[in-house]
Amino acid sequence: MAENIAREGRRASTILKTLSNEDRTEALQLIYDALKANKDEILKANKLDLEDAEKNNLSNTLVGRLNLAKGDKFDSMVQGVLDVAHLPDPIGKTTLATKIDDGLELTRVTCPVGVLLVIFESRPEVIANIASLALKSGNAAILKGGKESTHSFKAIASVINQALSKSKIPANGIQLVTTREEINELLSQDKYIDLVIPRGGNDLVRFVQNNTKIAVLGHADGICSIYLRADAKPEMAKRVIVDSKTNYAVGCNAVETLLVDQAALSDKAAFTAAITGLLEKEVTLKVTPEIRLAIGDELLSKYPSLIVPATEQDFYTEFLEFTIAIKAVSNLEDAIVHINEHGSHHTDCIITEDKDVAEKFLKGIDSASVYWNASTRFADGFRYGFGTEVGISTGKIHVRGPVGLEGLTTFQYNIRGHGQIAADYVGAGGSKHFKHESIDI
Repeated sequence: MAENIAREGRRASTILKTLSNEDRTEALQLIYDALKANKDEILKANKLDLEDAEKNNLSNTLVGRLNLAKGDKFDSMVQGVLDVAHLPDPIGKTTLATKIDDGLELTRVTCPVGVLLVIFESRPEVIANIASLALKSGNAAILKGGKESTHSFKAIASVINQALSKSKIPANGIQLVTTREEINELLSQDKYIDLVIPRGGNDLVRFVQNNTKIAVLGHADGICSIYLRADAKPEMAKRVIVDSKTNYAVGCNAVETLLVDQAALSDKAAFTAAITGLLEKEVTLKVTPEIRLAIGDELLSKYPSLIVPATEQDFYTEFLEFTIAIKAVSNLEDAIVHINEHGSHHTDCIITEDKDVAEKFLKGIDSASVYWNASTRFADGFRYGFGTEVGISTGKIHVRGPVGLEGLTTFQYNIRGHGQIAADYVGAGGSKHFKHESIDI
């Protein structure tokens, strides 16, 4: 069964990569229109998942990710499809052109990866995100949602499939699987599947990484840090840190660790503003003795239950809730060392008015996204202008950071000639020399 699914995905991908950008864009417009028209039905299905989640005592983290009606999540999902539709065609771009010899030209051209296997937990909007990115980039996709999002997953999938039936997209361009057994088998289909994208918690990502030979795109943790300097503007420090923690605490780009420069514990304006802002939002602060002393008696007596001792493990922890670990560091170098050793190479930030210090931080941090005076919550494909994202990669090979259309493409080399053979040239027995002249793209 799994092999058939993978094989059909491969066949569909062969057709998909030959479709025009107009055909692919038209399909996304159909999906966008269908999702908007069926919003009420999809949210009804999502409500069933939320009711089941409550009955099964799922964590607040999972419920938060599951809820499509929260804020503008549904509208953002739908808008993401349209944004992707309007992005430039990522396929067929010439990124290199060389004249090897007269009448013999080499080009490097972008092309689809092929077949994607996407496994996700809780987040039902992922199906729309992935479908739009996959189709726009000419890839086939096999999708598996978590059991906690079954109703939402099926409702969105049904709407998408109905929309695609009116397009030129092949029937198996987007396929759905529903059982864990199918996933275990699909992870062995490296003959047909080119890339696995797990979207979920640490356990899911680790499981996928340890059980497949197929390339895996993703990240296991989102341990993001902010380094606060004494010269930071107090109001800016407060806004950036509070937003990074509380805007969407279950997000992988929420801050989990606050590092405070030693000098900021003496010149405390920025530190006090940030701490006060977090406490006002009822964030639990896991602090070292030095930080507790710097917080002072007034805040300690006002928020006794929110200020608790930190352990070393807290600085390796992705809390995914209104909790943050806080410690002091001696200087910039110590902050960089701490983040590179304790973090997950996702997104980290410095808050300072010193440009030279900020530039050293940006260069020294070994993470996919590194910011100066901006919320870590900006680490997102939609906010980067990618339309939407397939996920965030903390690896360094192929793609890094929020992955949009370009991350779902690779390239191939094309040569256009007139019967030339290698034996005519130096190095293969001949006397002709290569010209190797760059051609303007």
